[in-house]
Amino acid sequence: MTTTVFSPVGGELLTSWERGRQDGLRDGYLEGYLRGRSNAIVERVKPQFPFRQVRVLYVGSGKGFPYSPIDEAVISTLRQMTAETIICEAGVPMPELAASTRPDLVLVLDGMEQSLEHIDQVRTLGIRTAVWMTDDPYYTDITFNMAPHYDYVFTLERNCIDLYRSLGCPNVHYLPFAAFPEHYRPSVARVPEIRNVGFIGSAYWNRVTFFQPIIGPLMDRGLSMNGLWWDRLPEYPAYAERIDLGKWMGPLETSQVYGSTKIMINLHRSPFEETVNKNAAGIPAISPNPRTFEISACATLQMVDARDDLASFYRPGVEIETFTSPQELLEKVDFYLTHEKERQDIALRALERTYREHTYSNRIDEMLRIIFG
Repeated sequence: MTTTVFSPVGGELLTSWERGRQDGLRDGYLEGYLRGRSNAIVERVKPQFPFRQVRVLYVGSGKGFPYSPIDEAVISTLRQMTAETIICEAGVPMPELAASTRPDLVLVLDGMEQSLEHIDQVRTLGIRTAVWMTDDPYYTDITFNMAPHYDYVFTLERNCIDLYRSLGCPNVHYLPFAAFPEHYRPSVARVPEIRNVGFIGSAYWNRVTFFQPIIGPLMDRGLSMNGLWWDRLPEYPAYAERIDLGKWMGPLETSQVYGSTKIMINLHRSPFEETVNKNAAGIPAISPNPRTFEISACATLQMVDARDDLASFYRPGVEIETFTSPQELLEKVDFYLTHEKERQDIALRALERTYREHTYSNRIDEMLRIIFG
């Protein structure tokens, strides 16, 4: 049976088929506009960075996924910005490689699997060393002992700067991670399915506690979730088909999910969860996680819990949306699902800011400038 609907425009009568076609054309136009504007921003916003005549020996985390995409981002960026990037493969004695290649810098990612004795040996050769901490402040019980062995310490948590300086580290700098455009970028092609709301991440207990009172309403609004341990959620059995449990997604697949979702939720883990953290000092976390930049690089609206340092990177309400409670999150989800232009405007502004200021090229340039001037 065909339903007839009265249209307020011109007073004409529309059948349900005609109204559906009208809505489809409108939605298609809006999505096409978002894709086109996103592509224009990506092509236009291409900052230029200096090329430095330095040689860097890069030592990866040694932990594999999910750290390996960061290794890929750093290595690729270094190769574009320095005269030579030497990779220390697993099993290769790093001091011997440094002695034979004589790099200007040994850069270590994470460092938790790296021998501190080897770092000390490299420093005795007169070669500068740097470590880029990946998980501050969650494992400061370990990094507390590592930091003094390096000439330069880079941390992605602003609250850890004073910690490392108190240990006598002379060169401690705040350097968060970023988006790698080869991994995280807007989708140009029309995606087969647009999701309303998404969340990707493990079910740390603070996340379970936060989501539980609103999981039903969020599911009613089209929430899809992905990550480890979500069977901790008491309501998991009722929504199992909407929660992709126990799956690690690579960066390209993650980017596709971001780009095909209207609203991505970013809820940081707690630095005080003793069962998974090694943060006996109880250092609070105020800086944004890497996901903050990666979601923004995909031209989708991000809703993130309001960390103190977030405004240093994105303007809340202009380039990103924040929430401080489950109810506020739900209210903002409702608003942006019914205000498409406002949603797209924020997503596009976040995309432009990210490609201008928050890529690995920005971060590596800052690191090299600090070390080499």
